[in-house]
Amino acid sequence: MSKDKKQEPTQGKELSEWQKRNQEYLQKKAEEEAQLAKEEAKGDSGKKEVSITSDAETSLSEWQKKNREYLRKKAEETKEEQESDISENTEEATEVDPNSEEQKELIADESSSELEEEAAEAEQVEDQAEESEASKVEKVEEKKVKTKKKPTKPSIPRVHIWRAVTILIPSLLFLVFSIYLLTPFSTLKNIEVTGTVETNADQIKEASGIRDSDYTFDLLLNKDKHAEMIKSNHWIESASIHYQFPTNFTIQVKEYGIVAYYVSGEDHYPILSSGTVETSPVSLLSLPETYLSVLFNDEQQVKTLIEQLAEVSPEIKQAIKTIELAPSSVTSDLLKITMYDTDEVLVPLSELGKKLPYYSKIKPQLTVPSGIDMEVGIYSYSLTDKALEEARIKAKEEEKKKQEEEKKKQDEQGNQTQNQTQTQNQTQTQNQTTQQSQSR
Repeated sequence: MSKDKKQEPTQGKELSEWQKRNQEYLQKKAEEEAQLAKEEAKGDSGKKEVSITSDAETSLSEWQKKNREYLRKKAEETKEEQESDISENTEEATEVDPNSEEQKELIADESSSELEEEAAEAEQVEDQAEESEASKVEKVEEKKVKTKKKPTKPSIPRVHIWRAVTILIPSLLFLVFSIYLLTPFSTLKNIEVTGTVETNADQIKEASGIRDSDYTFDLLLNKDKHAEMIKSNHWIESASIHYQFPTNFTIQVKEYGIVAYYVSGEDHYPILSSGTVETSPVSLLSLPETYLSVLFNDEQQVKTLIEQLAEVSPEIKQAIKTIELAPSSVTSDLLKITMYDTDEVLVPLSELGKKLPYYSKIKPQLTVPSGIDMEVGIYSYSLTDKALEEARIKAKEEEKKKQEEEKKKQDEQGNQTQNQTQTQNQTQTQNQTTQQSQSR
């Protein structure tokens, strides 16, 4: 009997059947809760509820595992302690009275009471666990109800969002631009001029009409207009303005070239490729070694000359020394062109671009300094012969002038003698009249 009593509390301390029942109960409860959560889940709120129940289930399952491990460890420890206590009690009992059955029964009763207390504690722990599980489930259900009760906020249609964006962004940009115009940064400009030779940067800026008080944004929008204004300077053939962020502007100009110089005494005035004659003379030190001199300054004739020279090759233009007017009875715009090799060409101004290029073909045939007459047709002659002819003609003219002067002198002398005789006759008649009047 004593052995059976000792074995009963030790077998009850293992709690294997209770653990199995508890595990089955908890699994069924978790499955029922998961099924309820799935049935109640709908839309976005349903998704949130499922996630909440799943979190609760996972937390419960973790607690269950920890509870099982704790109870198993606790049961093993109590079992070992009971076995050790029973062995010690039996040894003591045997030492006092090995044949006393009462001592054994007391020890068994004590061990069974201890086991009952521990089982009651385990039941209390289980009850607390069940209460905590029930409270957690209630909280989950309360959360489900709250999530169901919360009204869903209506979403704003995209049309209204786009309308607001299309109004707000331009308004914001306009506000920023207005503030920028009020600051000194709106008039900052760094202007650089390139391509100037005969002009300078100040003259170009003045011609462009750009002022320091002008807005940078205004200059950026009207840069073509200002580039056109630069052409008012008679030296400028073309101009362009280039912008570089944030406030850098580059004015690039191309000047007219100097084709010839109008010579008046010691002064030399540049004649530009546009046909314009510069009003201020250049210094003699700045003149090139060879240049084309023009001895007339009629505005229209100079423009026509520059247009006609544009059709002549650079080689012929470089060989020309001077161009002057030499009108004849037939051609009023006849030009006399003197070359650096002393050749002379007579050609009409209106036909210079068409006839002067023939000089390059005639020049190789000339052996002495010659004159080429292109007034009517084209023919050449020796300048020495012409000089002799001109000298002979000049001598004849001088002789003729002398003869005319002598004749004039003789005529004057004859007139003087006649005048003297007339005066003498007049005096004689006057004397006679005076004598007659006295005799009477």
